[in-house]
Amino acid sequence: MLKDYLPWIIAGLVVLALVIGGLVLTRVVPEVAATRRRRPRPPRDHFRNGDEAPAPLKRAGVVVNPTKYADVPAVRDRITAACLANGWDEPLFYETTVEDPGQGQAAQAVRDGADIVCTLGGDGTVRNVASALVGTETALGILPAGTGNLLARNLDLPVALEAAVAVALTGRNRRIDVGELVIGAAPMDDAPDESGDPETHYFLVMSGVGMDAQIMAGTNENLKAKVGWPAYMVSGLKHLVSPEFRIAVKVDDELEFRRRARMVVIGNCGRLLGGLVLMPNARVDDGQLDTVIASPRGVVGWVPVATRVATRQRKGHPTLDHKTCKEIRVRTDRPVPVQIDGDVIGEASEVSATVRPGCLTVRVSQ
Repeated sequence: MLKDYLPWIIAGLVVLALVIGGLVLTRVVPEVAATRRRRPRPPRDHFRNGDEAPAPLKRAGVVVNPTKYADVPAVRDRITAACLANGWDEPLFYETTVEDPGQGQAAQAVRDGADIVCTLGGDGTVRNVASALVGTETALGILPAGTGNLLARNLDLPVALEAAVAVALTGRNRRIDVGELVIGAAPMDDAPDESGDPETHYFLVMSGVGMDAQIMAGTNENLKAKVGWPAYMVSGLKHLVSPEFRIAVKVDDELEFRRRARMVVIGNCGRLLGGLVLMPNARVDDGQLDTVIASPRGVVGWVPVATRVATRQRKGHPTLDHKTCKEIRVRTDRPVPVQIDGDVIGEASEVSATVRPGCLTVRVSQ
């Protein structure tokens, strides 16, 4: 008889087991789920292998002309403090020498990994440092420390040291033109060539032959150290009656013309010392050069020239001719002094200048 009810008994036990199992699951599963929900979430970098290293700080290379300061270590400390205050690493310092006035030091700064190369000196130091940066992506920072600081003035950069450091580190990049000057070639007519082998130089402000180079060469360094840029005016007064020379000038593809002159100035920018503007329309990024040919006769002849410069007129008097070009060649009847950004580099019977548009990056104010 038990045999007849055995299937029903087994079926009942199975049903009972399922009911009990369901009751157990309805209590255990929520508890497990709740336990899982209460488990703290691991931190975001829990599964990372070690901490990530912080990004390295940027570093500036500063090329210093030690002749501009009596206490160079104190100035270096001020620059270092300014760099740290602006979130940069301690700068790398390089000093210019008579043998190498800045180009080699700038190249070394780039090799050392400097994010920007700054100059602490005058326009000559800026020119030499820039020569190593032309055509590269490395920016030039200008910390004015010279008498003229003409490039800084034309770019409206601050002269105060800490402010200049801040602009160099946090300013914006601006591409500017550079003038390329080749010195030495065939002179006019049959005059003897005493200029030697051709030399190539860069200029950022102005280059010139004749009276302006004589003014630079004749400026007393002790007086310049005491009174600053007015020392150039004293030298200028001494050379107002400098000898004339004959020139042959070729501008771009135009025909060559000839005349007498006392000076020829080829500029990448036009602002001079003391607020004077020699070339009112010159811009550092216009892709062209501006040339002024001055040919006044005697001291009285400089009066209209000075008036035109003071009033910033581009045209208006035959004794001061203005040319705009991409390339210019000037030949003289005899060797005359040549200056590049205020540095007199000798004499030559021919100079040729060409603009190199936008080939230098300079850090300027925002």
